[in-house]
Amino acid sequence: MLNVVAIMGRLVADPELRTTQSGTNVCSFRIACDRNFARQGEQRQADFIDIVAWRQQAEFVSKYFQKGSLIAIEGSLQTRQYQDKNGNNRTAVEVVANNVNFAGSKSNGSNQGGGSYQNAAPSYQNAAPARPAAVESAPSYSAGNADDFAVIDDSDDLPF
Repeated sequence: MLNVVAIMGRLVADPELRTTQSGTNVCSFRIACDRNFARQGEQRQADFIDIVAWRQQAEFVSKYFQKGSLIAIEGSLQTRQYQDKNGNNRTAVEVVANNVNFAGSKSNGSNQGGGSYQNAAPSYQNAAPARPAAVESAPSYSAGNADDFAVIDDSDDLPF
């Protein structure tokens, strides 16, 4: 079966890194994702999606993202059953993150929370290739004529 989710949104709160009893890192957080359609004269609606990241992805999220950060996530949809404080049966639907990426510009945010975009990845702003001083023109080719091509006889059976 196919179970793939690709979603982008902003963190609603700072992510919190926790560790399971077996020592595995887990980070649960919620993102706000704008809907594509808004009726004329109405404000655009947002959906709030719960995300769970494990191991290195959990560490990455807790270190480099904070409330308001734009984040892109690829993962799978998962449901789980639990009982709330009143004993009612509940179902939680969440995205389990396989890949987490920055989605905002590097100039967004400041050095608050778990870090900033400047510290997360090297800057490639000045990495554009230098242009040569003199641009050589591309070689020209003639269009050719009908005598350059041979007719293939395909009336016989193929040899294979």
